Amino acid sequence: MPTRCGSSWPIGQESHDARAIAGGEDSLSAHEIKTISSREVYRNKWTRVREDVIERANGERGIYGVVDKDPACIIIPLEATADGDFIYLVEQYRYTIRARCMELPQGGWERPDVDPEEMARGELREETGLIAARMTLLTTLRIGYGVLNQQQSVYLAEGLTQGPHQRDAEECDLEVRRVSVCEFEAMLLDGRIVDNCTAAAWGIYRLWRDRRP
Repeated sequence: MPTRCGSSWPIGQESHDARAIAGGEDSLSAHEIKTISSREVYRNKWTRVREDVIERANGERGIYGVVDKDPACIIIPLEATADGDFIYLVEQYRYTIRARCMELPQGGWERPDVDPEEMARGELREETGLIAARMTLLTTLRIGYGVLNQQQSVYLAEGLTQGPHQRDAEECDLEVRRVSVCEFEAMLLDGRIVDNCTAAAWGIYRLWRDRRP
């Protein structure tokens, strides 16, 4: 049976220490924050923002701003060659930080009921033109869950072939970069890549790869 690193309790089984850190066994199923009321304050094609009146476990009330977004995906396009392994990145201008950034292909379809693999294949082809023979779901993460409730499926894309891209109007400035895995990891460490989703996805891939038989 698989075990957690440095521990003897099985994956998926709660440990006594985990319950203690969470504040006791009862707290695992209890809602620490109760919603008193909720109202939508903003909406566009991609995002919905609401403001909730909440009551904390100690009885104090306050407000909580929540950003609602439909599921998304991030893709690791990995190409194995005789010269080594390569990663495909996309570079685009990110208005919020007023800078061009490099990151793994990622995005969503603004639909709550989307099939994750279909979306991942679609986003990969849309942004890069790449078609993957194999897609492996590595995990599903939450993005910035202190304020955002979006989930992000992490896919490894292999067996890549090049086709035409199908970019949206918002992606008119997008450029594709092919870099070696060695260079990609250097970029994560020296600040050339600052996207936390890209860093998290690659960390998950490395853990998954190192634990394969």
